[in-house]
Amino acid sequence: MTPALHSSIRQRLQDSDPGVRRVAVIDLPYTDEEDDTTPLLIEALADSSPPVRLEAAKALEGIEDLEALNALVPLLKDSDADVRVAVAYTLAELKEQASAAPILPYLLDADPGVKAAALHAVRALRVEAAFEPAMQALTDADTAVRREAVGVLGYLKRPQAIAALTQVAAHDVESEVRRVAVGALGYAGESTAVSVHPALSRALVDTAWQVREEAATTFAKTRSALGVPDLIRAMADEYWQVRVKAARSLGKLKAAAAVQVLAEATAHAVSNLRKEAVIALGEIGDTRGIAPLERALKDSDPDVRKLAKLALTSIQMQGNPGGVA
Repeated sequence: MTPALHSSIRQRLQDSDPGVRRVAVIDLPYTDEEDDTTPLLIEALADSSPPVRLEAAKALEGIEDLEALNALVPLLKDSDADVRVAVAYTLAELKEQASAAPILPYLLDADPGVKAAALHAVRALRVEAAFEPAMQALTDADTAVRREAVGVLGYLKRPQAIAALTQVAAHDVESEVRRVAVGALGYAGESTAVSVHPALSRALVDTAWQVREEAATTFAKTRSALGVPDLIRAMADEYWQVRVKAARSLGKLKAAAAVQVLAEATAHAVSNLRKEAVIALGEIGDTRGIAPLERALKDSDPDVRKLAKLALTSIQMQGNPGGVA
């Protein structure tokens, strides 16, 4: 970018019209004056207009700069909720755990919007100091705070949180919080599959189909055959989206007991479910899956036909009916 044009952006950042300033902030990352860009974005974080501050926060995403970090963190208490969210997402992209130190005090803020933003910001940093505040936040009155707290605990993967997460997955009043709690239980793994199985089994019949869909996915993450009977029952769910995830998990678990229900799914009206059923049969490797896969070679969807061919090749290469009973 020419100096003249860069100067024009500087002038626009001082314009009396906040709309002009906002567009100038959006343009800043695309300049070739890298030494000036970050300081100008930091200045824009103090703009009187929320949309300008929001764009500045978004533009700083991925910039590893201590000065930018120090300027961003106070905006977790910004008066505008959208700005707080943008700041939280930008801070969440910082990969150094040391970046979490100035954020941690905000985890105990009295304002639920601030607390939720701070929890989101430290989530991916996996900071142990966030564990206790996140555990406390599981019972917060604010839905966003509880949801973000679950996210923090899911990333930390500490066994001490499993019991609390199973309670949230089963009893939280908001389906979205139940859904993310179910997903977070996936970190438990096979060693704790017995303790999380009741919660996942219950989630698979939750009133919200999104929770059931998450449970169907999470069962495979535990890498335990305990959930196979539950997943087979889920193949009759009224929502095909749940059946898709159940079929996928049955395949990953190599559940030979599911061959019949998967074979039936290869004839379902929804092509996405037919695809997953075909893939699962190939992963299981049971020779009982050959007949439905051969029928799938004539499916009206070319993707199903292609996947059926691959699945048959997989069964032939495995050369045995193996799988989990």
